[in-house]
Order: sequence, then structure tokens, then C-alpha cells
Amino acid sequence: MARKETAADAANPGRLKQIALTFKMTRKADPMIVLVLAGVGIVTFGVFLAIGFLIGHPVYLGILGFLLAFLAMAIVFGRRAERAAFGQMEGQPGAAAAVLDNIGRGWTTTPAVAMNRSQDVVHRAVGKAGVVLVAEGNPNRVKTLLAAEKRKMARIVSDVPVNDILVGNGEGQVPLKKLRTTMLKLPRVLTGPQVTTTNDRLRAMGDLMSNMPLPKGPMPKGMRMPRGGGPKAR
Repeated sequence: MARKETAADAANPGRLKQIALTFKMTRKADPMIVLVLAGVGIVTFGVFLAIGFLIGHPVYLGILGFLLAFLAMAIVFGRRAERAAFGQMEGQPGAAAAVLDNIGRGWTTTPAVAMNRSQDVVHRAVGKAGVVLVAEGNPNRVKTLLAAEKRKMARIVSDVPVNDILVGNGEGQVPLKKLRTTMLKLPRVLTGPQVTTTNDRLRAMGDLMSNMPLPKGPMPKGMRMPRGGGPKAR
């Protein structure tokens, strides 16, 4: 019991610190966050308190209103924090990899399976929707990377459907903030064992970054490909 309490006490400061950092980041990108949260909380509490006076139970409805006001503030804060995070990641090399890393269970993601010297990059995700290649960078240059990666995979997993998504705000592209939703909407065509088999085949094939340490999240802007690291035509 003592060990469990100690672990819980140690974890609480970490959570509070994380919430505080998230709030600072969100406030920097969204200066109106404090007023918005205060407005949501006051309006929610006020509505329930008013209803309580009307029906003769102000205490009960006041308590319920306070709890629901806190819940509403948490939901609004979460959404605006997510929007602020996407806003900061937008346009950074490797931003899509950070989103894919948190897409959820059932997906196996491999960042930067292909890259060129201009930092156009292709990431790979494998799930019940098959293989999804997620590209970010210049639309014209990245098409070459996608084509090369598809040819390479065709020799290994020719029986698995391959989808490609280009992240961006242009025509035919998927905005970063909608990437996760788009991925989850893809039709499921593989079973669990087929996903495992596909992952094993692709893992045996290797990838561009298998021997290169890659930090999680957006890649540093100064990062450059080693000589000879780009896809080679065969």
C-alpha cells in the first residue's frame, strides 16, 4: 500500500507540470483561452443554478452545474490545446510522424522510410486498412519518393492495398489536423494476422532510417540526408 501511495504521489506532480506546460503553450498560441474558459464555466454554472432556483433545488443543481462547468472547461481546453499544438507543428519537417505516432492502437508506424535532401519525407503506417504512405513536403518532389516506395513494397507485399496521403493545405492534400481522422476512416480490409504478417515482411525489408537514430516528433530543420541516402532506381 505504501509503495502504491508513493508512486501515486510522485506521478501527480508530473501530471500537474504537464498540464501547466500545455496551458502555457496553448495560451501563447491562443491568448483568448483564459477568457473563453472562464466564459464557458460561468455560463454553464449559471444556467444550472438558474434552473435550480426555478425548480426549488438550487443547491443540488448548483453542485451539478459546478461539476458540468468543470467538465465543459476541460473539453474546450483540450480542443483548443490540440488546435494550438497542430498550429505549432504545421509546416515543420516530420510533423506528420508525430501525429502518426499517436494515432492509436492497431497501427504500426515507421517514420521516414524515404527522404531526400530537401527534407521531403514519406512515413509508413500499417493497420487493418492496409499500408498507408504519408508524405509531407513539396507535392511535385514527394511524388517521386512515393512512386519509388510503392515499387519497393510491390515486391514484398503485392497482395496488400497501399494508400497514399499527402499532408498539406493544397488541393488534394490532407491538413495535418485531419490526418488522424482521415486514417481512421479508411476501410478495413485486413485481419489481425494479416496485419502482423505484413509488418513482418516490411520489417525484414528494412527502411531508410533503420540504422539512423531519429528523434520522436518533428525533425530538426537543420537535419540533412547523408550522402547516398536517397532512394536508388533499379
